[in-house]
Amino acid sequence: MKPIVAIVGRPNVGKSQLFNKLVGRRVSIVEDTPGVTRDRIYGETDWNGRQFTLIDTGGIEPRTDNLILEFMREQAQTAIETATVIIFLTDVRTGLTSSDHEVANMLLRSGKPIVLAVNKMDSTGTPDPDFYEFYNLGLG
Repeated sequence: MKPIVAIVGRPNVGKSQLFNKLVGRRVSIVEDTPGVTRDRIYGETDWNGRQFTLIDTGGIEPRTDNLILEFMREQAQTAIETATVIIFLTDVRTGLTSSDHEVANMLLRSGKPIVLAVNKMDSTGTPDPDFYEFYNLGLG
């Protein structure tokens, strides 16, 4: 059975863009509007010859009364439970948020291996020093 990799994070950190890049075609809709991806979206891909199933999820807002955001969080939770490995995508431009901390804690409770990815680091050379604040999530 192929490993399953779930991409999770807050809304608008670039989960669908990463998903599309990894599967090699535009499957997920990429839009600057939060909440465009609501359900789990699956794709098959490989990395260095190793095949796996990739899951794109909607953004996780840990505390919300909005029914759509609650549904998106439930869909992401199902993806987390199904996953072999989780990619936790964050956004250096927004910086580390309390929601990031809550999502990280939720992921740590899953007991699954987590890969922390800090997105929107678009320049080459010396990394944006804001990158280092993401170590505070305790994910390595």
